[in-house]
Amino acid sequence: SFTMNTYLFLYELMQFCGHSWIFTNMIIRFMSFGKDSLADTFYSIGLVMRLCQLLSILEILHILIGIDKTRLFPRFLQITERIIVLFVVINSQEEVQGKYVVCVLFFLWNLLDVVRYTYNMLARTGIYYLPLTWLNFSLCIPLYPLSVLAKAFAICVSLPYFESFGTYSIKLPFPFAFSIYFPYVLKMYLLVLFVGMCFITQNLFSERKAHLGKGNIKKKRS
Repeated sequence: SFTMNTYLFLYELMQFCGHSWIFTNMIIRFMSFGKDSLADTFYSIGLVMRLCQLLSILEILHILIGIDKTRLFPRFLQITERIIVLFVVINSQEEVQGKYVVCVLFFLWNLLDVVRYTYNMLARTGIYYLPLTWLNFSLCIPLYPLSVLAKAFAICVSLPYFESFGTYSIKLPFPFAFSIYFPYVLKMYLLVLFVGMCFITQNLFSERKAHLGKGNIKKKRS
């Protein structure tokens, strides 16, 4: 309906503005301060990044109620990966926030999202530019696995701090005699992360074929 289409357009416009601000801010800061800007990336743009990622949870709701035709499971995996790494790993450990990997991760996320939300906004109005369509469905194929490697590296960097500080590790008193050692949970999640990467990458190739096939390109041009 027109109302739902307008709502989705405004949602994607809001996300586009947020991610564009982050992406532009990162580039300007790097051009102005060089490598010195990398260490305090999280402190300068972390709040807006967290707001954008929290807002992205709405995309799962959009799919569930049927106003977005994107496949649920791949999108759910992508969103939860970011939420876990950003809020559980990076946000909880101040020592990790100053690592260069955080800057690399934010750069990859925002580059992908600026392109994706630009494409989605124009698509809501029936506008399809072939170069943008190609970029949207092609750029994610090399950059998404790179972002997964950056997430895995961020988790590995955080492990010594979770071990020393005991963050999120729980030891229940007698008679339960049960404990959760959070570094082990993160190590198991690394396996989930790479299995999910294989599934999502396969889905990205399928989406690219569906949208960039000769028949679809001709249809969008007309």
